[in-house]
Amino acid sequence: MSSISTFIDPIAPGPWDVIVIGAGAAGLMTCLELPAGLRVLLLNRNTSRRSSSRWAQGGIAAVTRSNDDAGSHGEDTVRAGAGLCDGDAVRLLVDAAPHSVLRLQELGMEFDRNPDGSLATTLEAAHSHRRVLHVQDRTGKALVDVLRERVDARPGLQHRRGVRVTQLWVQNNRCCGVQVLEGPRLHWIPARAVVLATGGGGHLYTNTTNPAQACGEGVALAWQAGAAIEDLEFIQFHPTALKLEHAPCFLISEAVRGEGALLVDALGQSPVHELEGKDLAPRDQVSRALVRRMQAQGVAHMGLDLTPINTETLLRRFPTILERCHNFGINPENQPIPVAPAAHYWMGGVATDLKAATSLPGLYAVGEVACTGLHGANRLASNSLMECLVFARQLRDIDLGNPLPKTTKDEQRSEATSDNDHDRGTLSKQELTQSIQWLRSECWRVAGVDRSAHGMQDVLRTLQKATPSLEAMTPLRLMQQQHPEQSTLLNESRRAELNLMLDLLHRQQSSSLLLEACLFRKESRGGHFRNDTPAPMPQWCRHSRQVKGQATGTRAVTS
Repeated sequence: MSSISTFIDPIAPGPWDVIVIGAGAAGLMTCLELPAGLRVLLLNRNTSRRSSSRWAQGGIAAVTRSNDDAGSHGEDTVRAGAGLCDGDAVRLLVDAAPHSVLRLQELGMEFDRNPDGSLATTLEAAHSHRRVLHVQDRTGKALVDVLRERVDARPGLQHRRGVRVTQLWVQNNRCCGVQVLEGPRLHWIPARAVVLATGGGGHLYTNTTNPAQACGEGVALAWQAGAAIEDLEFIQFHPTALKLEHAPCFLISEAVRGEGALLVDALGQSPVHELEGKDLAPRDQVSRALVRRMQAQGVAHMGLDLTPINTETLLRRFPTILERCHNFGINPENQPIPVAPAAHYWMGGVATDLKAATSLPGLYAVGEVACTGLHGANRLASNSLMECLVFARQLRDIDLGNPLPKTTKDEQRSEATSDNDHDRGTLSKQELTQSIQWLRSECWRVAGVDRSAHGMQDVLRTLQKATPSLEAMTPLRLMQQQHPEQSTLLNESRRAELNLMLDLLHRQQSSSLLLEACLFRKESRGGHFRNDTPAPMPQWCRHSRQVKGQATGTRAVTS
């Protein structure tokens, strides 16, 4: 099935065995690992090929050298995770990682190699060995391209782009399908299982290395359906994103520092010299050190000096970074790259077990949207793509005992237009866009690298008033009240309005959950730093846990 045909074809009639939501590395690998013979529907909100996976530069962490071992990889993961890594999840990943590399090579992935033909590896922050495999500085793109080609060839799979999941279908406390906006049509699709692979939430912040669709949508969908959410307070802020006025954030891979690049302040001095590991200390520590030095010097960025790296290595390993810098008039061969921290990765997400199952039967989660317990309070560099591969493979044993939802009558079609609805208030496109921009700015201000309890409380109170009012507006009200046997046709005005309202609603819900988790954890640990409680506390060595309708609680770390 070609990429073009999957874009223009309508969704085939159900029922489906599995619906996979999201077409980054996690969603694509899930499609490849699901048992043969299943009917699989892959839904991608985007019509383009953007995803956080595709933008990943650095590489994939796995033990492939004789002087390294899984135990060392696990120790590095636990050390970076600041006391909150679940031991069983860590062991699963480090033990399965070498096999996952072989699996990728079987699928056609061609990693960089040394002159002797061995796999080339680089060093990244908090790793004790060179174990990060790469394809120049475009590892994520290479991975996604290989997986997509194989997915499109899988029998029994339909890949549909430009389709938005608006709600999860829950019946008798089981997830049994999804509600989707497919062109102008709002309707329900039954399935025996649903897999969330929607990515993270970096775009909840003004400064981020993530694409726009990484706005916490999967977390919002799962929470609304009743699934447990864990560790949302832990956001990884990557220390080195390109920082230029009127230019989008662009990740400058940590692998650059692994090859010898150095961070410098406005005076040419190191802002990280006091850290153990210095330029390759854990990301949370480096980001805080940069922010403090920027505040002390009254500047908007630090510098990343690439001159210690020889020209041949720069050209061979980092062509994408060099090209992007040159496009903005920066020559890294003789001047530091202006960099500053940016939201990069969400360690928290929808809580899963080692089989990728959530607390809601029939619902699974893989990749950044999931919280497997692997990363703890701070993710070890280049463990994220490997997590996608390892936990997708766990779905070879997916439980499809979930019965299809019961329906009582044939699908009924109705049409909703701006003329025949009784509007209960609405917002203009400009108002919706401004609300999103305000929320992103406020999240960065109060819940960024350095968090303020009073500021977070103020923003949360505002959201607690705004979200119910938004949900009561006609487009969202009609969507939420639609019966599973109904299929509603929206005119273009209403369809566009619903899309933008969903953008704002899911951002508000995810941001509220984030702020609640940040306020709940009254300590600082890993990617969560509060200026009123700046140190870790032993009693908080537990996972936070949020379930709709329940008070925020905790879960013990597993050994």
